[in-house]
Amino acid sequence: MLLKLARRFAGPSMVVAGINHFVTPGTYEKIMPDYLPAHRELVYASGVTEILGGAMSMHPRTRRWGGWMNIMTLVGVTPAHIHMLRHQDRYPKIPAAALWARLPMQAGMLYLVWRATLSDDA
Repeated sequence: MLLKLARRFAGPSMVVAGINHFVTPGTYEKIMPDYLPAHRELVYASGVTEILGGAMSMHPRTRRWGGWMNIMTLVGVTPAHIHMLRHQDRYPKIPAAALWARLPMQAGMLYLVWRATLSDDA
């Protein structure tokens, strides 16, 4: 049951999130750590990897590769969540509880992607 739910949710949600990087790139640029260069380019690159990884995770032949791509992308964007926590004053419209909730939600998404694509029964 959980495997079916994970497969139905993980891939499509990554594709939608990736598309959103192209629809509203400025939103993602605003949350990027200052030390990273080329914010717009990194937003687009992460969008591409989310779309490709999500799409690949939905097909049995490419599921494992897509899973690894999604996991690497989710880990790769974690610094943005940490940056937002460390600089909450820059995001006054976002409640502190929501900023803190992002990290456990990220861990939950990592679990769903792993379960759907890389676990022994995936």
